[in-house]
Parts: sequence; structure tokens; C-alpha cells
Amino acid sequence: MESGDDSVLRSRCRALPKMPTFSDLDSSLDGECSQEKYQQDNGDSHITSNGKIEVKHVISKKLQLKRKAEYLKGDLMRQFDSQVNDFMDSLIEESVSLEPAPIPAVFSPPLSEKERSKLRHFQPPHGQGKQFVSRRSLLDELFEVNHIRTIYHMFIALLILFILSTLVVDFIDEGRLVLDFDLLVYAFGQFPLVMSTWICMFLSVLVVPYALFYLWSQAQSGSYSHPRLYSFLFGSVFLLYQVLGLGFLPTYVVVTNSFPPASCFIIILEQVRLMMKAHSFVRENVPRFLAWATDRTSPGPVIPQVSQYLYFLFAPTLIYRDKYPRNPVVRWGYVATKLLQVLGCLFYAYYVFVRLCIPQFRSISLQLFDLRAMVLCVFNSILPGVLVLFLGFFAFLHCWLNAFAEMLCFADRMFYKDWWNSTSFANYYRTWNVVVHDWLYYYVYRDFLWMSQKRFRPAAMLFVFTVSAVVHEYILAICFGFFYPVLFCLFMCFGMMFNFILHDQRKGPIWNIIMWTSLFLGQGVIICLYSQEWYAQRYCPLKEPSFLDLLKPRSWSCQRGFMAE
Repeated sequence: MESGDDSVLRSRCRALPKMPTFSDLDSSLDGECSQEKYQQDNGDSHITSNGKIEVKHVISKKLQLKRKAEYLKGDLMRQFDSQVNDFMDSLIEESVSLEPAPIPAVFSPPLSEKERSKLRHFQPPHGQGKQFVSRRSLLDELFEVNHIRTIYHMFIALLILFILSTLVVDFIDEGRLVLDFDLLVYAFGQFPLVMSTWICMFLSVLVVPYALFYLWSQAQSGSYSHPRLYSFLFGSVFLLYQVLGLGFLPTYVVVTNSFPPASCFIIILEQVRLMMKAHSFVRENVPRFLAWATDRTSPGPVIPQVSQYLYFLFAPTLIYRDKYPRNPVVRWGYVATKLLQVLGCLFYAYYVFVRLCIPQFRSISLQLFDLRAMVLCVFNSILPGVLVLFLGFFAFLHCWLNAFAEMLCFADRMFYKDWWNSTSFANYYRTWNVVVHDWLYYYVYRDFLWMSQKRFRPAAMLFVFTVSAVVHEYILAICFGFFYPVLFCLFMCFGMMFNFILHDQRKGPIWNIIMWTSLFLGQGVIICLYSQEWYAQRYCPLKEPSFLDLLKPRSWSCQRGFMAE
């Protein structure tokens, strides 16, 4: 039996803090445990003269073991989490690399051993292409977490504040509520002509590439002589259609009719999208047909159906496949939500320009250019630039593409990845816009390596950056109505430099901070310089500009001429 004093001693010793320092442990033991020991009867044989030392030693050992166990537990959980993530990533990669069977085996004729062997060793002409699997968009998964959804609510609250501030200022200035959206009406002007132009573009892409491929395949599969001559002929006609039919004519309509910016973006972005889709359709089907023409083991060539090509033209991807993973039903409530979010982002961008951009640049354009004004302009443009970046990403890459994917039952929703966690610009370029990145990777980068026999990888990367920079600058030049290669210089100079400096070997939070800082600063430069040039073109128009005048930025001389007058 334990004595009462012994129980008191043990209870007091258990009441010590769980993780004390050694100095606190010594003082607490001296002050409590030893005091209770001296109050015990001399007959207690379990506590000797050095009992204080033994108790302190035992407790110290227990605390050390506890600290070590907690450290090992945390380290073990980190290692386990990393290994599970690696295992799941490898499992997904291995599963999507398997050739999917589009028709169940019970409805398919049995394959011979020769056919099975050919299927096992089959590879696409230039390597494995993109594999489509059923998966959700990342933000749809993240918005199920309350903490992430709160960030979305914060942006909605900011939009409400923008609306309230605009209404209050208009009420103070005008004495009434001003609810007109003149900027939106101007930006989306000539909308009937825009829709007519788009319908003509779409019908031409639906008919011309498919008809050319069908006629070429008939010439290749028939008994016509000189098949290479036919290939050259049809290939030349297709390139001529891409350059003139899709390249020149829509641009001519936009320029001659002086479309406003938003209407220009609709036509030019659709022009680029349809050109990329037409190229993908031909690029994916021609090698497959040539492979059949070489073997001729199947009874007939594999020619896509018109319905498959039509589905591809609307599908939110730039990589052609005969079939894609599909969802069983359409959630029309989800579609309505995404389209309403697109509309909300449009009004959000309107208030950003009305409250943050137009007042600033309208006054800056009347001032003489100096370094201080430029620095202030760049830093004052960071906030609206970042908001426009977020709105563009959320409205198009998430809401718009998910709405069309849901209407088409398109199951692969990986239109972007977690670009916000990037610690390198190389990873940011791969994850920001997966739809365009896949097209550039498979049809520009890999085809360049295939033609150069994989000897010029840096040249292939430079070529990809050049193509991307030229297309981006072409879009902005046509839509804004002036040539000011700010984005081209950022792509080719800083983009290329950061791609090699902030590469995939850079890990850790500091590199993510550097990436975000560079991104914010770049958005400020883009908004500042393009807005200044926009107002300079309006304030200082040239009556008969020469070709060099069109290439020279008007904002470099507009303020001086305006102030001189």
C-alpha cells in the first residue's frame, strides 16, 4: 500500500508542465518534489536520500523521449505524405498512359495474336500524345474548403465596395444615381457585325479543313499516281486557307470597321483558336492515315466523322481526339452558375477600369513625361493589373471553359493547374494555361525536336517563346489599334531570362515570393504603358502617319506636343 504522503508526492509531480525547460524542471523539482519528500515519514523505503536526483532524472528522460517521439511523428507524417503523393502521381501517370478501349470487349470481335502484338508496341508518330482523363477543375475542389471559399467571398465583397463607391460618387457629382454602363456599351459595340463575322469564320473552319482532309485521304487511298504531288497540293491549299481565309480576312474586317476593343478581342481570339484547332485536326489525322496506308491491315482508313470534328470545334481543348471522356449528365444549374460568374467578372473589370484606371491615366496623359511619373504610374497600376489578371483567369480559364465543358459533357477539366504555388517561371508557364500549353508543347516544341532529331532543345524552347510572344503581341496590336511591343519584350527578354534563372530546381517559399513579385510588377508595367499609349493615340492623332510613325509609340512625344499647343 502506498502512503498518503507518497500519493501526494506523485500527484504533485504529475502536475508539472509537459514541456518545461531544464532550468524550470530543476526549480520545480526543488520547490515541490523535494519539499514533499522531507514531509514523508522516515519509514518510506522507496525514497532514499538521493530520491530527488532519481525523480528528476526519470522525468527528464520521459520529457526527452516525448520530444523525440513528437519529432519522429512529425517527420514520419511528412515522409508518409510525400511518398503517398508521389505514389498517387505515378499511379495516375501509369493509368492514363494505358490505351483506353473505346468499345467494351463484349461488343468487339476477338483480336488475333498479331493484332495484339501490334497494339502492345504501337506508338504515335512523334511519341505519346496527350491523354485525356476524367477529372475536375482545381478550383471546384478547393472551393469545397471553407477557408478557400472565404477568399472568393472577399473578392465579392470588394466588388460590392466598388459598386457602392461608384454609385455614391455619381450621386454626389450628379445629384442622382447614374446607372449607365457607357464603357461596356462602347467596348462591345457593333455586336451584330461581330456575330456575323464569327459565324462566317466558324462555318469556313467546319467545311474547309475537313473537306481538304477527306479529299486528300481519298486521293491517297485510291489508285492515283503521284501521291506526293497530291499531298503537296492539298497541303498548300490548307496553308493558304490558314493564312488568307482565317488569318487575313477576319483581321481586315476588324481593322476596316474599327471594331472597339472587346469586339476585337472576340474576333481575334476566336481567329487564333480556330486556326489552332484546324492545325490540330490535320496534324493528328494525317500521320494516323499515313500509318494505315503503310500497313493497310484494317479494311478501310480511319476518317473522323463530321460529328466528331464538330464536337472538337466546341470542346474546351486544342488537341484533337476522336473521342474524349464524357460525363453522363449535364448539370444545368452548374452551367448557369458559371455563366453568371463570367457576367459578374465582366462587371468587376468594368468597375476596376472606371475607379482605378481611367481617372489615373486621363490625368497622367496631360503631364510631361518624367521618370518619377513613370515609376508612380507603374506602381499605381499594380493593383488594377493584378485584379484584371485574376478576373481574366477566373472568368475564362475556370468559368467559361467549365461552362462549355459541362454543356458538352466534357469530363477532362484540367484547364489549369496550381500556378499560384509556382516557385519558378518555367512551372508557371506550364500551369497557368494548360489548354494553350499543351498545343505549344505537342505541335511546336515536340515537332521542332522531331524535325531537328532532338539536337536543339534550347532552340526549340526559344522558338516556343517566340511564337507565343508574337501571337500575344499580334492580338494586342490589332485590338488596341497600335503597335507597342511591351508584352513582346516582357516575353522575350524577362520571360526567357526568368525561365532559366527561376527554373524547376528553385524550391521553397522565397522563390514563390519572387515569382509573385515579378508577376505583380509585370502587370503594373503592362497596364501603365498600354494605358498611356491608348490615351496618347486619342489626344495626339496623326493626320497622315508614315510607316515609321505607326511603329513609334505616340506616348513618347504626345505630352510635349500637347503642352506646347
